Amino acid sequence: MNRRVYVAALAALTLAACASAVVTSQPWTPTPEADGWSPVSVSTRAVGLGLPGARLAKGVRFAGGVTLLADRNSPLHSLSDLKLTGDGGFIAVSDVGDLARGRLRLDTDGRLIGLDGFQVRRLTLGDGAPIRRKPEGDAEGLALTANGDLLVSFEREHRLWNYGPLTALRARPETMRRPDVPFAENDGMEALAVSGDGWLVAGEAGGVWDCSAAGCAVLTAPPEAPIPFHDYRITGVDRDPAGDGWFVVQRSFGFPGGLRARVRRMAADGSLGPVLVELKLPGTTDNFEGIAAERRGDRTRIYILSDDNDFALQRTMMLAFDVAA
Repeated sequence: MNRRVYVAALAALTLAACASAVVTSQPWTPTPEADGWSPVSVSTRAVGLGLPGARLAKGVRFAGGVTLLADRNSPLHSLSDLKLTGDGGFIAVSDVGDLARGRLRLDTDGRLIGLDGFQVRRLTLGDGAPIRRKPEGDAEGLALTANGDLLVSFEREHRLWNYGPLTALRARPETMRRPDVPFAENDGMEALAVSGDGWLVAGEAGGVWDCSAAGCAVLTAPPEAPIPFHDYRITGVDRDPAGDGWFVVQRSFGFPGGLRARVRRMAADGSLGPVLVELKLPGTTDNFEGIAAERRGDRTRIYILSDDNDFALQRTMMLAFDVAA
């Protein structure tokens, strides 16, 4: 994300937005255990919607939320996508090239009340060396295939890589098919999800593609001019576990509205449905970029994750919503 665009607007809004200063190295020193993951200490605090800023569609209810209280040098900043692992856990990726995992803590009513068991590891480059620089490690999209392989999309140096199963990540990732599009440096493959036997890719500045090893079919053609920052851009996507489409999170930033976010369904043909969740001032809102969905009883549980861009005026939050079928 382009820091200059947002910092300029901060002067008017006193609200942080997307940032991307060039980082030459990571601020934390990993102490990996035998499996390559490093434990990280962090606490969480409950957060609500701060009504009346939020708007929920009929059949949608808030199911709890937390904000991470991470110290300045913690690797748990700049988390840019989110997926569930199916065992009460989650996996996230950061836009400086780190992979994070943890567990959801729910109360007896199933509401999100905390996050536990954080561990982090660095992603690697094509030659197996750990990512060290922001231009190499600007990971934005994350997906877990049906057989458990981890797919990660990067911008700046645009690529889509397969790191293999979470239980045995490969040091040398495999290059996967991606849209044959000349993405702008900071407007790349922002959102990633599974799609049948393939993967769905959404570009931040527009365009949605359904990809497989054979190629990428266009679902929504990228516009001639990039979607402006003050309009809603897709920043995260996950498969709808109850249907043949997806759920997307969109973000917009502009004066005078500040940062806003929406959750919507996306049909199999790429068309977007009505707004299910809208977050805006004066309620709880931030730079939401990650989304994950699962079935819980007769409802679909959606989690969304915000990217704080390692910026003091922003927060890393996870919010949960239950959507009726």
